[in-house]
Amino acid sequence: MSSIEEDGKTKGYIFIEYESEKEASQAVKIANGYKLDKHHIFIVNPFSSFDSMLNLEEDWNPPEKEPYVDKGNLRSWLLDADCNDQYSVIHGGGEKVDIYLNTPNEPVLVKERDRWTETYVSWSAQGTYFATFHKQGIALWGGEEFNRIGKFSHQGVQMIDFSPCERYIVTFSPLPDSPNDPQSIIIWDVRTGTKKRAFQCGDCSRWPVFKWSHKGDYFARIREEAISIYETPSFGLLKKKSIKVPSISEFAWSPGDNIISYWLPEIKDTPARVTIMGIPGREELRVKNLFSVATCKMYWQNKGDYLCVVVDRYTKSKKALHYNMEIFHLREKQIPVDTLELKEAVNAFAWEPHGDKFAVIHGETPKISVSFYRCQKGGRTTLLKTFEKKQVNNIFWSPRGQFCVLAGLRGMNGALEFYDLNEVTLMNVGEHFTATDVEWDPSGRYVSTSVSWWAQKVDNGYNIWSFQGKLLQRHPVNQFCQMLWRPRPQTLLSEEQVSKIKLEIKKYHKMFDNKDRMSQKKASKELIEKRRRMMREFLDYRGRKKQEFDEQAEQRQDLRKGYEDIQEEVDDFEEESVEFFIREEQAIIE
Repeated sequence: MSSIEEDGKTKGYIFIEYESEKEASQAVKIANGYKLDKHHIFIVNPFSSFDSMLNLEEDWNPPEKEPYVDKGNLRSWLLDADCNDQYSVIHGGGEKVDIYLNTPNEPVLVKERDRWTETYVSWSAQGTYFATFHKQGIALWGGEEFNRIGKFSHQGVQMIDFSPCERYIVTFSPLPDSPNDPQSIIIWDVRTGTKKRAFQCGDCSRWPVFKWSHKGDYFARIREEAISIYETPSFGLLKKKSIKVPSISEFAWSPGDNIISYWLPEIKDTPARVTIMGIPGREELRVKNLFSVATCKMYWQNKGDYLCVVVDRYTKSKKALHYNMEIFHLREKQIPVDTLELKEAVNAFAWEPHGDKFAVIHGETPKISVSFYRCQKGGRTTLLKTFEKKQVNNIFWSPRGQFCVLAGLRGMNGALEFYDLNEVTLMNVGEHFTATDVEWDPSGRYVSTSVSWWAQKVDNGYNIWSFQGKLLQRHPVNQFCQMLWRPRPQTLLSEEQVSKIKLEIKKYHKMFDNKDRMSQKKASKELIEKRRRMMREFLDYRGRKKQEFDEQAEQRQDLRKGYEDIQEEVDDFEEESVEFFIREEQAIIE
């Protein structure tokens, strides 16, 4: 270690001797490059580096430039003329992975591979990368042919998490590590494949352990009664110290701003508290004290306009609970808070994306109700409508807002209800018996429901519905495991441009209707041609096999010599017709 004077010379070096080579290597790894402040940085080298310094060549040779490797267009799927989305399917008990292009009539296979992953797969936040899991680590794939883009060696990796900007990936392995050499959680640079920083596991009962800010500028975790916030790309602790928050229970980032919210339970005579804090300044934007609190859950609207805190409170006798929702209006002056009282426990809560509505499932079987609310200016929240006696336990909003699916999953009968929240009406009902998962495609045009082999061993497969609740496709798949839609990046259009398109949508109706009719005719023509081609192929195959059968007649007779009682071959064949269901269409005749 040395200190450099103004003339460029050093004051000297400090030589430190360790008991073992391992300890010396660890000291270099931890201390080298450590920033004391903006102008002072530790530089630590092993003693063996002096030999390399003394043996330097007099003639300097510049390093060889690595050739550029074109990885292709990583967003090629966005160029589809009809804006069809892709999705991945794991089946065969996890042995096979397929990627399909979703079309109105039937999916088109884009890529298939056997043993592509050893556990499951994951798409990156904006759909650019496709991640597969292996014993040695994670592999990323992309481009038109899904070539391998990068690999990240992390033995025993089980979970991953992408930053919202897709620049970084977090991997987790449960293998034991040490404080001096943490290896449980590693953060990587996706583009270069370099390891940026590693952390000890700590409490991994909830994943992800680190939560990212909306643009990936910060990531944070709860550690030792404090919130530790790190900044990128330095990956150092923000302001070199954590935010001390004794007894903190949970925190969450705003999806639209560099703001965090967290809540603290009651401690003796100190009430529970919900705090909204700005980052990096750490200024408290709003504080709300709560009394007789059993637990809280925080839900941010996807643009960060609203925050709902669902609070379970004790009654005075502390033998029962009552419930309320605290709605924070972030975009209004001084952040007003509206309190809604509920008589029943909240089973599920979800905000409308890009909107000001939210849905709540409350009550217990058989008296489960669903209520829709709307936030208004002035910090007010109004009830739109309540639907009673529902067999649902999950809420799924369309990524574009307005439409909502309520579903009874995992333990319920797989009931599906499709709502239009512009009119607050039930559009349609359906059922996917014993369904385990529901997922919207990123465009908000389709909804998939599925029964995973990982959850139960019968009736595996997935269905695709329209946003209005019309069943479009049935796909029973042997040992079907997982179906994931490929995400899309945010639109490049401004809010004003999107609003203008919505106002002028009637101009496009005729064009889209004509295109739909043409696509249906094309699809019907393609289906008929496909069936004719399959029939021709079958007849050709049957003719070849019949010819082989006739040519082998003498050989069969020679093999059967001595068996007089064997009946001669019969040339006639029996034909059997099989009918199967393709799809059902309903039309209203006016």
